[in-house]
Amino acid sequence: MSVADTAVDINNLAIFLADQQLNNLAACASVDCIIICASAVLHSAEVLFQTLQECPTLTRKLVLCGGIGHSTQFLYEAVADHPQFHTLAKAITGLPEAQVLERIFDEFFDGAAVRAAGCQILVEDESTNCGRNAIKSREILERFAFDLKNIILIQDPTMMLRTTASFEHAYKHVENRPHFISCPVFVPQVRPSAQGQLVYAFNSPPMLWDMQRFIDLILGEIPRVRDDENGYGPNGRGFIGHIHVPAEIEDAWRRLQSMSKGTRS
Repeated sequence: MSVADTAVDINNLAIFLADQQLNNLAACASVDCIIICASAVLHSAEVLFQTLQECPTLTRKLVLCGGIGHSTQFLYEAVADHPQFHTLAKAITGLPEAQVLERIFDEFFDGAAVRAAGCQILVEDESTNCGRNAIKSREILERFAFDLKNIILIQDPTMMLRTTASFEHAYKHVENRPHFISCPVFVPQVRPSAQGQLVYAFNSPPMLWDMQRFIDLILGEIPRVRDDENGYGPNGRGFIGHIHVPAEIEDAWRRLQSMSKGTRS
């Protein structure tokens, strides 16, 4: 495969997994709730917090979601490497991911003004994986007996499809369950460089994953969203509802998987 062909396959997987239903938070009508799951790619949180600062009536409830899990160290490192947030590096090390987001929100954005405008901030800092993000967020919202008709979900775009499926699964027995809207904030895309290497597209946000880690993430996600004996769907581990993976996505995954194995052998 050429680098250009590889880039097409990567981009198609990234688009599929990002499940972008909302591509502009600032242009969105007000919703009952926004839930953001912490990620080592801080761009999504920055866009959300900036948008809330400019439009604090965008939502009545904001849930900051994430405990301490296998990827939390990547979040600490992202904060330490950030041109502004690095001043928090020592203070946030060891904190649950949701508390890291809260510190960023309050120290680098006008969190107090957002709260004063009527947006309630809830911190869910116990979940350790995607499925628990959904369950624990539902529990914290139910604790306050909120009547929610619509919820925007924000997550690492490589995990957005599975995250929305996890929330829909967590609410499957809830009467009058809310409508979930996927908002990955951005969809990562790559291109061949003049030197024939894979690099991120020109309009990409700063401070994204190392390229090999990004590829590993999207390759690892496809087996999870499959509804077979090894996947997370009803025919497998039962963590999410059925997701149809189109044939062209499966074909792209196989080509990339074969290429990835070849480069590591």
